[in-house]
Amino acid sequence: MAQSNILVYLLRHDLRLSDNPVFHRLATQTDHGFTHLLPVYIFPAQQVQVSGFIQDGSPCPYPEARGTVSKVWRTGPHRARFIAQSVWDLKESLESVESGLVLRVGLMSDVAEALIEGLQQNQDKVGAVWMTSEEGAEERRDQKAVSAICKKLGTDFLLWDDEKYYVDDRDVSTPIKEIPDVFTTYRKSIEPLRSRPRDTLPRPEKGKLPPMVEVSRIPPQHDPFTMPMKYKELEESLLSPVREFLPSISSHPDGVKSAHPFQGGETAAYERLRHLIKEGFMHSYKETRNGLVGSAYSTKLSAFLALGCITARQVHHELLKYEDGTEPDYEHSKGFKEGENEGTSAVRFELLWRDYMRLCTKKFRHRLFRVEGFRGYDSGEGTDAGAKKQKWKSANKDDALPDQKPTPEEVAEIIQRFYAGTTGMGLIDASQRELIHTGYTSNRARQNVASFLAKHLGIDWRYGAEWYEMLLVDYDVSSNWANWQYVAGVGNDPRGEARIFNPVKQAFEYDKEGAYVRTWVPEVKSLERLENVFQVSTTPEEELEEAGLKDNIMVTDPVKRIEYLVEGKPKNSKRPFHRARRARRAAPGGGGHDGGGRSENQTSGSSQPGPGPGPGHSPDGSAAHRGSPHRGGRGGRGGGFNYGPSRRGAYTGRGRGFYPGYNPRGGYYAGLSPRGGYPVGFPNPFPSGPPPS
Repeated sequence: MAQSNILVYLLRHDLRLSDNPVFHRLATQTDHGFTHLLPVYIFPAQQVQVSGFIQDGSPCPYPEARGTVSKVWRTGPHRARFIAQSVWDLKESLESVESGLVLRVGLMSDVAEALIEGLQQNQDKVGAVWMTSEEGAEERRDQKAVSAICKKLGTDFLLWDDEKYYVDDRDVSTPIKEIPDVFTTYRKSIEPLRSRPRDTLPRPEKGKLPPMVEVSRIPPQHDPFTMPMKYKELEESLLSPVREFLPSISSHPDGVKSAHPFQGGETAAYERLRHLIKEGFMHSYKETRNGLVGSAYSTKLSAFLALGCITARQVHHELLKYEDGTEPDYEHSKGFKEGENEGTSAVRFELLWRDYMRLCTKKFRHRLFRVEGFRGYDSGEGTDAGAKKQKWKSANKDDALPDQKPTPEEVAEIIQRFYAGTTGMGLIDASQRELIHTGYTSNRARQNVASFLAKHLGIDWRYGAEWYEMLLVDYDVSSNWANWQYVAGVGNDPRGEARIFNPVKQAFEYDKEGAYVRTWVPEVKSLERLENVFQVSTTPEEELEEAGLKDNIMVTDPVKRIEYLVEGKPKNSKRPFHRARRARRAAPGGGGHDGGGRSENQTSGSSQPGPGPGPGHSPDGSAAHRGSPHRGGRGGRGGGFNYGPSRRGAYTGRGRGFYPGYNPRGGYYAGLSPRGGYPVGFPNPFPSGPPPS
């Protein structure tokens, strides 16, 4: 190529052709000076297990892509497939406008160096390398590494603003260090939301992008890796190393469909968006968003947004066409040409929450991944002493306290059961099994799962965050990690550790007929009473025998029991970690039990803390902490009262059904409130929290 001047565009989470500022600039302006364009997508070896691309049996030059804490794969089969589909869709879209996409595996800096050096050896000039800026710690390191390579090789380097979010960074006047630590404060500074996004950018026309570099001149993938030429081979290379991610996985329930059956890519993203509007799902979104079953209760756009297959402002402007009545295809949709409605307003609210999670990542950076979270970082800037002192239970002996109960070995077993969905807590188990089999679970379920691990079990919340990173098709570094911090009480939730979900109460509220739990935990399908479906260990012996569950581990040794009021009395006792069924009971007046059946001494009027304190709209409802006038003040993270008439929802400030001024005879036990108790008595009903991911 005589007098060539090549632009290398390294794509990451900007997998779209339309509303892409880089492609738009190259297609609409001629002063950029580049003769050729080389779009490149790299499967990053530190995040994706790339050993499946090695065909000759050679060892992989990169360490396995596993989580730091849990050691699970960082990218599991569901997300790997969705990424592959999204990348391939972009490749085909670029080819349709006479361009293309080169696929590579490795570290971004290694691949960039090999490409630049290879092109230079062919006497081709690489004028610049462009990337879209991102805020994750690894993503920032990649940016620095590629910048250093470019400097060494005499090539310009440019970072573009990430424009896939709702409000453009350039339109936010608040310095990043001054971004409020409470979402509501930030939201009020941004409103009205409907007028904030910038216009979208059109899809480049055919032949308008600089021509693709000739295939014969593109340096090959470096050894020992081989890049497949067909999609099926690409998918198999990504999935083959990570298919086995648990020692034992429950079988997929017969006939059960995924709530997220969508393929990845810009094409599917836009089809999904238009379908949601045409079928009226955007209009009804506010009422349905807490659903658990089916594909229609939420937008399911989060996976597309995470990879940049679609932008938040594209969602906004498509909603405007419907609200303003400018798109004839939507004329039969409920609410057409009637302006913003509750559903579309709620969608915008959620898009802003995604923005906010990213800004928190930008503000706190590496603290996103620290166990002490945003609240516990080592500086004088609003350090939360409680968060700094918190010691989480861990399966790692080096991280655990010497006298940790349960022991690290016991915690490791609990974590495996938590992952596999055999805890005995119906809503938690159903969510975990759905996630294992489909790569998706609802926002409502996610909040309960996170709260259960972090606050009911007191286990290092990062075990859950890394599990979600592996399996969720819609994993996004900011949304996942910041939301886990939020629910675990170490993030930017103003109520912090005081917000706890009671998964039994939540199941009664959001799975009113038990359909969700019965679907994903078929073992309990035949049980008649919901309290048994939602907590199988409460089932009478004769019914367990009839259902074939008498010896099931969810019955004989549930990871946790949570008290919940049904028909006027609690259905089960509270224990931080449940002892095995028929094990020796504690003496009267005793408290909960650890994993080995040993009692934790608790006296009336006070108690020892239980075991601990886990993306998303308003978190609500949770376990109450109270003492029993009949059982010596046994504490726990359950809810309800053990006497008097039925008071469904009458929890100690944890749910929407709080009764002002109502004080149960047993009192409230500060010792069992999460780490430090409530500073001003029992809490009032709490405000809204994060929107769904």
